[in-house]
Amino acid sequence: MTVTRIEADYLIETAFDPRQAAAAMAGEQSSGTFVRVPQQTAELEMRAAARVEALIPLADAAVASMPGARRDDDTPIRRAHVTLSWPLDNLGPSLPNLMATIAGNLFELGQFSGLRLLDMRLPVDFADAYPGPQFGIAGTRRLAGVADGPLIGTIIKPSVGLDPADTAALVKTLALAGIDFIKDDELQSDGPACPFDHRVDAVMAALDRVADQTGRKVMFAFNITGDLEQMRRRHDKVLARGGTCVMTSLNSVGLVGMIELGRHSALPIHAHRNGWGYLSRHPQLGFSYVAWQKFWRLAGADHMHVNGLRNKFCEADDSVIVSARACLTPMFDHKPCVAMPVFSSGQWAGQAFDTYQALGSADLIYAAGGGIMAHPDGPSAGVDSIRQAWAAAQAGQSLAQAAAQAPALRRAVETFGG
Repeated sequence: MTVTRIEADYLIETAFDPRQAAAAMAGEQSSGTFVRVPQQTAELEMRAAARVEALIPLADAAVASMPGARRDDDTPIRRAHVTLSWPLDNLGPSLPNLMATIAGNLFELGQFSGLRLLDMRLPVDFADAYPGPQFGIAGTRRLAGVADGPLIGTIIKPSVGLDPADTAALVKTLALAGIDFIKDDELQSDGPACPFDHRVDAVMAALDRVADQTGRKVMFAFNITGDLEQMRRRHDKVLARGGTCVMTSLNSVGLVGMIELGRHSALPIHAHRNGWGYLSRHPQLGFSYVAWQKFWRLAGADHMHVNGLRNKFCEADDSVIVSARACLTPMFDHKPCVAMPVFSSGQWAGQAFDTYQALGSADLIYAAGGGIMAHPDGPSAGVDSIRQAWAAAQAGQSLAQAAAQAPALRRAVETFGG
């Protein structure tokens, strides 16, 4: 849907009349202040004020979700869905200023004991101002040599402690096992025990040797997280050495860091969301992933982490699927900005069936650590078990049916559970 104004949807919780609370949101984030000032003319408000476009009351809350909100003891705590809009001219097509506008001081307003950004819709000017994913699904598949089905991936573990030679040896084992994608752990960047340049040289030498044997180069996402110039230099090192992917930690480098990397990069950017919990874990505060991931897709993220089903974290399965669908949903008619969702966290072959049934797509990276390395018959069988599971899931089989026909998958079920 095409919009001419910036729109944002919120879940609010307040002891005030929700209409008054929504009006306070609009004022705080546009032309209002706590007391009317002489320059706050009707003409200025008509031109620049945010508008309350919709307000849908929800059931009252029994108790306030967050401390610090203004409230009389006997005041009911109301919840509502609110949509605000802003004229583009207030900020122009600027992602950093968009963040300040739709997700700035709102979270601190005294009227609210809960406030969560749920979604946003943007004028096409943003699509023209930012690169968006330069590779996305099609480009990632081309570079990885995987025409259909998920990219089967894994993460270098232990996360830290391996030196470049140790890392390269593990990469060689995984590449020979038939893996499609390998990534650095987010904790491994450029420490003295495993310097970035040495790790790139060692890993790429290993991947090149395997490619000479197999005719296929595995995609490796090197963690280039750092200051702007460090990220540019590290990206260029990976590119010069024949690498096909770089990775960055979004919450560590920030929105401007990601924007600048997106403009510089000639490789797919694997975007890690570590730290996401502090923005989202409380259901009445922070961000919905649906809204949050749009910032990063526009900035240039080609792959976005979405967690995984039956994961080791606190996120429910239905939330994971909603997040993955959001990454696959176009943002604009002429520039979809679609990113490849990355499923990880405690994944093995068994979750493939529920994942495919719920998502209805195999355009994803399916990253398993222990699910591959801890397979009783070794990493190659671990990769085979996941590949067998996804092929069966796409063919409409159940886990039990597939395991009866596929030895590697059967052994995975015996090891990791049904």
